[in-house]
Amino acid sequence: MMEFWLEPEGIPKRPGAYVLAIEVSRPIELVLTNRLPISLEAGCYLYCGSAKGPGGLRARIGRHMRRVKPIRWHVDNLTRSGRVLGAWTTVESHECQLAAALAHLPVPIEDFGNSDCSTCRSHLFRWPAEPSMLLRRGIGSVLTEPAGSASAEPH
Repeated sequence: MMEFWLEPEGIPKRPGAYVLAIEVSRPIELVLTNRLPISLEAGCYLYCGSAKGPGGLRARIGRHMRRVKPIRWHVDNLTRSGRVLGAWTTVESHECQLAAALAHLPVPIEDFGNSDCSTCRSHLFRWPAEPSMLLRRGIGSVLTEPAGSASAEPH
């Protein structure tokens, strides 16, 4: 089961995986380690990640929702430039399972956020429609899951 969160308060402090929805209002250029600058167009992006450390999902997603932070992961470049709309969390899946379920969406940057993974093309996907449509429909309609297994009710 996946739950949607608008803010980190209330997110479980346990390990799990998540899909972060990030809105970029204007084109941006990302500079990633050992790569040429990459341009991203304005739009909505979905990032799959995991939280296994202290504070679990709440700590990791709370960090992503802060704009001011040191750059530690690829996604930090995106969350500092864009706006985190919310996150879907699960304690039942791994980030690569979530990425595989979103693999039908466009991949804007190969190998983004999956440096510790040898099977995924990327952990970043572009949502091709208006962000409000994604938030209204919920991630369950986008992920390859049995009908009704995702909850899109904001917390």
